Parts: sequence; structure tokens; C-alpha cells
Amino acid sequence: MQKIIASVLALSMLAGCAGTAPGAGALGARYEVHGVEEGDFLKLRGGPGTGFETYVGLPNGTVLRLQDCTQTGGTRWCRVALDRAPGLEGFVSWAYLREI
Repeated sequence: MQKIIASVLALSMLAGCAGTAPGAGALGARYEVHGVEEGDFLKLRGGPGTGFETYVGLPNGTVLRLQDCTQTGGTRWCRVALDRAPGLEGFVSWAYLREI
């Protein structure tokens, strides 16, 4: 009985955390760039990693539409499109995204 209760509690905790990271949200969910240091930009890249071409720098507050996320090495990369320019797509580190 204790194992069943512990399992139910563990599943409840996991379910409560399911929507906290980008990629768990619905396709097309809106996120904003957040946490980039003053005077710096989040790089929108051509692929999921720092070795890919940088298309543009995104300042804090830039609104993006999430398409999907993938893990590459120790970093989670999300494919996004700019909310105001949906034709401009690329990859950003999820560490700098906040759901809005």
C-alpha cells in the first residue's frame, strides 16, 4: 500500500512539473527572450548548437513562437520563429526563454 501511495505522489509531482520547460508547451506557444545580460543578445542560430551560423541577435523581450526543442550535449535548443516575422526561424537556447 505504501508503494502505491508513493507512486501516486511521485506521478503527481512529475505532472506538476511537466509544463515548466520549453518544449512541453503546445506547438506555437509564445515565449519571450529573458535573462540576457545588459548590452548582449540571444543568438538565433541556423542549427542546435554554438557551431552554427548566427542569423540575428535577439534582445530581452523579443517574442518567439516555439516549434520544438531538442537536447544537444548539455544544452536544450529550441527551434523558434519570430512572432512578428514568422519567416525568420532558427534555434535558441531554452535557458533564455520564458513562457508568456
